[in-house]
Amino acid sequence: MMILIPFLLVGLFLILRFLFKTSLLLILLKKFQCLEDWLHVHQLYRVPQFNHLFQENELYVKVSTYLNSLPSLEDSDFTNLFTGSKSNDILLHLDTDQTIRDVFLGARVSWTLEKSENGGAKVLVLRLRKNDKRRILRPYLQHILSVAGDICQRKKEIKLRMNVDIPSSGKNGRWRSVPFNHPASFDTLVMDVDLKNKLKADLEMFLKSKQFYQRLGRVWKRSYLLYGPSGTGKSSFVAAMARFLNFDVYDIDLSKVSDDSDLKMLLLQSTSKSMIVVEDLDRFLMEKSKNVSLRGILNFMDGIISCCGEERVMVFTMNSKDEVDEALLRPGRIDVHIQFPLCDFPCFKHLANNYLGVKEHKLFPQLEEIFQGGASLSPAEIGEIMISNRSSPTRALKSVISAMQTNAGAKSRRVSGDGAEDIGGGEQGGLFSREHSVRDFRKLYGLLKMGSRRKDEPLDLGSADKDGSN
Repeated sequence: MMILIPFLLVGLFLILRFLFKTSLLLILLKKFQCLEDWLHVHQLYRVPQFNHLFQENELYVKVSTYLNSLPSLEDSDFTNLFTGSKSNDILLHLDTDQTIRDVFLGARVSWTLEKSENGGAKVLVLRLRKNDKRRILRPYLQHILSVAGDICQRKKEIKLRMNVDIPSSGKNGRWRSVPFNHPASFDTLVMDVDLKNKLKADLEMFLKSKQFYQRLGRVWKRSYLLYGPSGTGKSSFVAAMARFLNFDVYDIDLSKVSDDSDLKMLLLQSTSKSMIVVEDLDRFLMEKSKNVSLRGILNFMDGIISCCGEERVMVFTMNSKDEVDEALLRPGRIDVHIQFPLCDFPCFKHLANNYLGVKEHKLFPQLEEIFQGGASLSPAEIGEIMISNRSSPTRALKSVISAMQTNAGAKSRRVSGDGAEDIGGGEQGGLFSREHSVRDFRKLYGLLKMGSRRKDEPLDLGSADKDGSN
């Protein structure tokens, strides 16, 4: 008998080694868990991706965030791999029909990602034993919300969401999202410092005004109109606002909206703490679309549908507001008006400092004289010239001078050809001068305090000189 013991030990060692070196032990454990689960009665809970109003279910988002952070996701049979916002980040995400397990307070639960029978929207299904339900369900869900909240706080990533055509949207909602990595911020914008600080203060005041809006019985939202020629920095300003607020951006392409009801549905499917952006609204209105009416846009801006959500900022951009219906611009629909003019000399000096590192140059007096003569380019045009010639500041400044002279000559010929007076002095192209805009701004910004502003007067912040795109 004693002789057999060493052989038995060696045999046991070989069996254990075989089990650990192959998947047989894992297979046996899974079979045992399946048998154990089969001997218990289970309760199922479904967490749909959208609610009955087709709005994104916040609980679904939180549960997805929590599940994608579980170590058991790496141990599952299959999963999806994606790159993160950084090139060396690898993210794991649940796939359809994938099941992962979790343990909470000694109870085993499982989650499965399924497609809804109602047209393909996703559903997360929680499965737990009935005798564990009263003990762990609520504490477990609170645990999920807490962990997901911590993860979102640590890894907050602003999203740019875009509406898609109805045929290509399927039944998963109308929004598609990508990471919003625009580098613009209030620190990088070329803009009057006082105006920039007032705008930041306005946004900060809005974020802290929940009780104020509730006391007034008003929807907690604020709307901005950015107007000016292309290339004057409107889009860069939108990006700076999004980064400052840390809000997701919903960019609505009105050409992909089928009718007024579809526009309302897009608003319903957006979330709180978000920016709703509609660019080139004046151009869309001039095209007189048969799909979306002016009444539909007015209702979208401040109709009863706009109360379905709070802590929203709406931003509309236009090249000009002169031909736009006054009903669109009234307070409540547009709260703050900000003009983005072409570049003037102070703005140009900011651009030269940012792009070329030049604060003073022998060519600056000549440039100032050209600006005073009424010639100008957009900040985007000047910025592109400086980028192309950034290795030689002198060459860059000479290129700007040449471009401005060419532009001024073309404008003069165009005006003379129409039989009008030559543009020489006075205001530049009909835009407010800097002194005029700052004086008006200081006068008007006193109205910014919500308690003192009359309801029938929108706030017009006048000119805002910037770099960036349109």
